[in-house]
Amino acid sequence: MEQRFFSVTENRQIAPLRFIMKLFAEEAGITTPGQFINIKLEGFTLRRPFSVCEFDENSLTVAYKVVGEGTEIMSRMGIGKKLDVLTGLGNGFDTENCPDNPLIIGGGMGVAPLLPLCKELSLSGKAPKVILGFHSAEEIILLEEYSSYCNDVTVTTSDGTAGMKGRVTDAMDELHNCSYIFCCGSEGMMKSVFEKAKCPGQYSFEERMGCGFGSCMGCSRKTKNGYKRVCKEGPVFDSEEIIW
Repeated sequence: MEQRFFSVTENRQIAPLRFIMKLFAEEAGITTPGQFINIKLEGFTLRRPFSVCEFDENSLTVAYKVVGEGTEIMSRMGIGKKLDVLTGLGNGFDTENCPDNPLIIGGGMGVAPLLPLCKELSLSGKAPKVILGFHSAEEIILLEEYSSYCNDVTVTTSDGTAGMKGRVTDAMDELHNCSYIFCCGSEGMMKSVFEKAKCPGQYSFEERMGCGFGSCMGCSRKTKNGYKRVCKEGPVFDSEEIIW
């Protein structure tokens, strides 16, 4: 974990209530897909955690949804705004021992932290398949970015306005040889994926956080290996230790 001051270089709306914010610093501090940052907002005691959907040595990008006063303030931030950020938080995805054709499944804003994972897998010579689930066509985000790294991307929408009508688990019916899964989304969605997949994988969780770096214990959840902190030992957990 490092505290750094980032400058906003881009902040634009990409779908209703959904935005992309790009941040620049001398060192971005993110090294692994699945890690997150904690942003301090003026007027609020607790920082706000955000998944990172793109990063390099000097910059990172977060995709966020306006759900309250804090994110509404963020949506109005202009270019050059300085932000106090805790970066390099959490344990991300481990790609070292996954097979050559893993399945990536994201739901809603949960597609964001899976994008750099898809990029890393593709650049390392693996051939991931991707399923992205949304409620409707207007909520789809990052599809173009995923398609630039993977030529096997399936979109599902609950109302059928784009892609396959249904849930991400419906799209899994077409994949009979899946042997490993990376997943992020609502806990209910991830549980459904886990129960249907019947194969190993890694699941990234969201939780209300106080500090974001393991001090307050506020985001602890019970696992088969005892209580673990989503912000410190997570947010990515191996399927074998999860208690749903």
